[in-house]
Amino acid sequence: MADFIYLYRGGNPPSEPDEVQKQTHKWLAWMKELGANGHVRAGNPLERHGKVVRGKSKTVTDGPFAEAKDLVGGYLLVHAKDFDEALELSKGCPILDMDGTVEVRAIHLVNVPAVDGDA
Repeated sequence: MADFIYLYRGGNPPSEPDEVQKQTHKWLAWMKELGANGHVRAGNPLERHGKVVRGKSKTVTDGPFAEAKDLVGGYLLVHAKDFDEALELSKGCPILDMDGTVEVRAIHLVNVPAVDGDA
């Protein structure tokens, strides 16, 4: 088993309240099914606004991107047996019904030394 991240981009969310409610139910049902099968580690939508810190000068600009279709709208950390399973599970994501995308990436684990709070 390994961990993967889904990054959601774009999509045309509905504007009518009943359609918003239908989409919300689709997301909840998909997430519930993934969770019930032990695939969900964490995930949340992201706020639309943020800042970007760049380069050696650590310049801070508004961000993250000019093109709305490139904005990461949310993420989900998924546990799957391999990349193929993670990719297959992503195909149930409701953002695909709204012409959005799901980027599936494997998490490369790095051992980070523990921080000793008493130092």
